[in-house]
Amino acid sequence: MATGITDTISEGLGRYSIGEKLRSMRLRKSMGLVELGKHTGLSAALLSKLERGKLFPTLPTLLRIAMVFGVGLDYFFTDERKRRVVGLVRKGERVRFPERPGAPDVQYYFECLDYRATERKLSAFLADFQEVPVEKLKPHQHAGVEFLYVIKGSLAIRIGSEEFVLEPEDSIYFDSAVLHSYRRIGSKACTGVIVTVP
Repeated sequence: MATGITDTISEGLGRYSIGEKLRSMRLRKSMGLVELGKHTGLSAALLSKLERGKLFPTLPTLLRIAMVFGVGLDYFFTDERKRRVVGLVRKGERVRFPERPGAPDVQYYFECLDYRATERKLSAFLADFQEVPVEKLKPHQHAGVEFLYVIKGSLAIRIGSEEFVLEPEDSIYFDSAVLHSYRRIGSKACTGVIVTVP
């Protein structure tokens, strides 16, 4: 009897293709299993089993992964044809992540602003920029374009070989395939909104 129930549960969960959705999201972000493991606190071996459908995730485990990719749990369980077009995120629901887990010099911490939207054409983040010595900056790049709006504080952003200084309410739009880095100027808090479009 127990085996029959287990088979029924496995069959029911299998229809949602959770592992395929996890792998697809990870590859779209060009993220390896080890890197995803650092963001979620889960082992690369466990993540691999989840992606291959050898193991089904618990809801807390799935939620940890979902928050890293900026999606809601319903992303994994709703019919593709019935995806919601409204995704409301309350301030108290957001989770703060470092730009690079475990790195000594973090350029910024971020909170996903749109993780509840299931059919996103863009990704939006609230960023808390840090004061990092210029020699310790680690430029990064990603496909698409990026838009950054400074809410408060002063921010230096280097794009390629050029550096731009942004003050409160300044904004900048650029090709994010070009190497870029951020650096807070001074000791006062500096926050902004980053929007990326793949």
